[in-house]
Amino acid sequence: MPAPCDEEEGGPVNTYAPFHLPVQLRPVLADRHYESSIFCIPPFLGPLLFDNTDSDARDHCANERTFLSYLRLSIYMSIVAIAIVVSFHLKSEPTNLELRMAKPLGIIFWFLSLCCLALGFGNYVKTVEKYSRRMAIVQTGWKTQSVLTLVAFSIVAVCVLFLATNSKRS
Repeated sequence: MPAPCDEEEGGPVNTYAPFHLPVQLRPVLADRHYESSIFCIPPFLGPLLFDNTDSDARDHCANERTFLSYLRLSIYMSIVAIAIVVSFHLKSEPTNLELRMAKPLGIIFWFLSLCCLALGFGNYVKTVEKYSRRMAIVQTGWKTQSVLTLVAFSIVAVCVLFLATNSKRS
């Protein structure tokens, strides 16, 4: 039996799909849905199809990379939150001050982790919806700037706090 071929290129088509859904979902065409959110159109797990004019494919890939960066930051901050809560130490036992600060700092970092995840997903959805309407502008808003400023300030403050408690110990 011959291998399936691509009509345009004449070469074999890759039919390997390790995570294949048993249901065939029809794609959602982005250019036909200007009146509603493109993420609320059934089928919900169907692929979104956009016309590839100008630099659309590059812009969509950049938007996905940005979301994955937010996801990575969120995962790192949740790992830090868990490490703070369990008072992870390599050489010595934690002091009473460190034990008292562990849960509040862990909760703060966990909350900031969830904020980063929600911010990244919100930016991704908003940008894809604007791409579907052909009116996307690549810029950040005041919410993004304020949350990321808060995250950066929290990281610096906790580093200073850890250095101060470590200098008191030695």
